[in-house]
Amino acid sequence: MEIEDWPGHRSYEVIHQQGAAAVLPLLPSDEVLLVRQFRPAVRRTLTEIPAGQLDVEGEDALACASRELFEETGYRQRVIEFLGGCYASPGVTDEYVHLFWARTEREPEGDPEEGIEVVRMPFLRMIDAARAGRVRDAKTAIALLIAAARPPLQ
Repeated sequence: MEIEDWPGHRSYEVIHQQGAAAVLPLLPSDEVLLVRQFRPAVRRTLTEIPAGQLDVEGEDALACASRELFEETGYRQRVIEFLGGCYASPGVTDEYVHLFWARTEREPEGDPEEGIEVVRMPFLRMIDAARAGRVRDAKTAIALLIAAARPPLQ
């Protein structure tokens, strides 16, 4: 964290991050793959889309999203496309999250990371949950709402 001074403004505490990528994975059955894991900062277990920081040298956001999908769920994508992006919490950090969605293979090729539980939920049910404000993770809610407005991913 740094204290930054801006002319004409007060001093601000700013956390600089390298950015992140997240992916909304859809199974051929039109279920969403979500990951349930404990998040110490909010002191609770959250259900969210796979995501991770852009912390591998030379890796772009698309490659990061693909890697995180496999590491966190054991699934690989057949097709992956850019959805959009968002600043995670611009009041305190410059972290930008690149959002993707992917059509996965039918079955996983690996195991999820330790501490992660993979959850399958119907896509339309998750869109309804996001619209109703029941999805607590911002990147997950935003990805679901953007995807709901797009033609189906093949």
